[in-house]
Parts: sequence; C-alpha cells; structure tokens
Amino acid sequence: MLEHLNAKPETPQRVVILGAGGFVGSAIARTLQNQEVPILPLTRKELDLLSKDAPAKLRAILKPMDHLVLVSAIAPAKTVPMLMQNLQMAEAVCDVLSESQVSHLVYISSDAVYADDANPVNEQSPCAPSTLHGMMHAARELMLRSSTRAPLAVLRSTLIYGTGDPHNGYGPNRFCREAAKGGAIQIFGDGEERRDHIYIDDVAAIASLMLAHRSLGALNAVTGVSTSFRDIAQMIASRFGVEVRSQPRQGPRPHLQHRFFDITNSLKAFPTFRHTPLAEGLRQMYRAC
Repeated sequence: MLEHLNAKPETPQRVVILGAGGFVGSAIARTLQNQEVPILPLTRKELDLLSKDAPAKLRAILKPMDHLVLVSAIAPAKTVPMLMQNLQMAEAVCDVLSESQVSHLVYISSDAVYADDANPVNEQSPCAPSTLHGMMHAARELMLRSSTRAPLAVLRSTLIYGTGDPHNGYGPNRFCREAAKGGAIQIFGDGEERRDHIYIDDVAAIASLMLAHRSLGALNAVTGVSTSFRDIAQMIASRFGVEVRSQPRQGPRPHLQHRFFDITNSLKAFPTFRHTPLAEGLRQMYRAC
C-alpha cells in the first residue's frame, strides 16, 4: 500500500535519475522535463555503478533535498553473473544512502518479485520470486529498505511496451517490429498466455506522481487488464496487414501461464490517473515502427 507524505503534489527541488539512458529511465526524465521538474539525468557514461569509484562520485552528487530514482539495471537478469552485477550496482547506491541523506527514494522494480501462483496479485501478495530476475529485484528492494532512512517508494511494473524499447522480448514490441518489416508475427503455441501490459508513458507518469507526493510503500504499475499474446498479435497484424503464425514451443509452456492484478490500491493512491488503453498504446507504437 502507498502512503503520501505530501497530501497535495509538490514539485521536487531536484530529481536525480540513475539509469536515465535506459528505456524506463529516459521516459521518466522526459516526463519530468515536460512538467518542468529540475532533474539530473545520469547515464552509465556519467556514473557507472559497477566502477570502484561509483560510491564516491554519487556521494559528491547527491544533496539532502534530492529525490533519487534508481532505474539502472542489467535486465532482464537471466544468469547468475548478471544477478551479481545488479546486486553490486545496488550495493554502491546503498553504500551512499547509508551515510548520505536524501529527501526521497523511488526504486523501479518488477512484478517478477511475486509468487507465480498469486492470482489476482496485489501489493500484499507474497514476494516469492521464481526467476533470477525476480530475485534480483526482491533483493534490491530489501537492500535499499535496510540502507536508508529516506522514504522509499517501490514501483513494481508489469510488462512494459512502447516506443524506444531496446529489448526484443516476446510481446508487443517484438510483434510490432516483425509486422513493420512485412513478415508474419510469430507466436508460441496458441499464444494463450494472458498478461497485463502497461504503456511506457504510464509508468513514467506514475513515477512522477510518486515523486510529487513523496510517497512511500509499494505500488504495482499495472492496468488491471490481462490480454493474451494471440489477441495482441492479431491487433498489430490487422494494422499492418500481415499474418499471425504459430510456431512450436522450444520447451514446456511457461511456468506462469496467466497473471491478473487487483488494482484497488492503485485507484486509491492516484484516483484521477487513467491508464492508456492497450489499443491506444499500440497506435502510439505504430508511428515509430
């Protein structure tokens, strides 16, 4: 559940974004700039959290009234070395936060922290990750929570889609690229798995609301609507005039077949916020495909 320390939204004095060069980080930076919020966007070029001098550099940058957003990650974390690198990055931030006070901390996490059999999922669902990626985010959440006295807001996002995604993960982003090239959209099996997908600008907008309200606690960045991959593929295929083709699975069906969310807490936290409908978000993507 999310608690707001600012009952009415206030403009932060400055927001420092770690991971501002990535898909989500750049969207948050863009949203805050459009709102005329002072920001300091830091990419890996300005601050490499895996470098030995990262804590010293970050310590020199942060000011007591800063809001710090941690997005930086090597994701998805698929191997043990990737897991350890992500924990090392978080360790550098925790080293600084254990000594240096900031006004607020926002961590961009993932719904992968939840147990697979938690349906419907809400913010009180058990954190019992079954993947290295989920374990990475769960460990980072705990590390940050135990290292700082600053109010911590954790935004656990479901599958994100939108323009500028550098990954080619299974779902809207890949489907759109395949269709734009004139080829058939490939789905695994019948594409029956149902997932919640959230538009990138919505994730950034929720993060900005957390910053303005100086929120603490956890909130899921989800829409509450789960759609099958086949239905998404067909929506995109109809736009580009291509086919949807089924291909045999390379292995067993995914351990997580369906995931549904209870968005009651989201509605309570930000009652005037409205998610971008999937059809509209896909239309925004088409312009860049």
